[in-house]
Amino acid sequence: MQINLHSDNHITLTAELVQQFQTEMADSLKRFSNWITRVEVHLTDENSRAKGGSDDIRCLIEARPAGKQPVSIEVRAASIAQAIQEGTNTLERRLGDIEDKARTEARKRQ
Repeated sequence: MQINLHSDNHITLTAELVQQFQTEMADSLKRFSNWITRVEVHLTDENSRAKGGSDDIRCLIEARPAGKQPVSIEVRAASIAQAIQEGTNTLERRLGDIEDKARTEARKRQ
């Protein structure tokens, strides 16, 4: 599973920070690694650094399951780390729901 992080010009991501987020995300989503080919994370600062404010970091995550439509989620948070964590948790729940639904449908066909 490939994990790519992208940010706008208001967010600076160091190589160490990117590596940390990729590792944490890979650990959280490892149970789906056999059918998720790629995860794209897009971070934007809605108000820029000059204005600040609560919940101004937008995190859009798109997971690309093999042979299926992409699954995307969007969250807003006060910090980059919080936005990625909440986004990863939400994506993990959504992928779990999709996996459960697929199992149920497979059982019905038997």
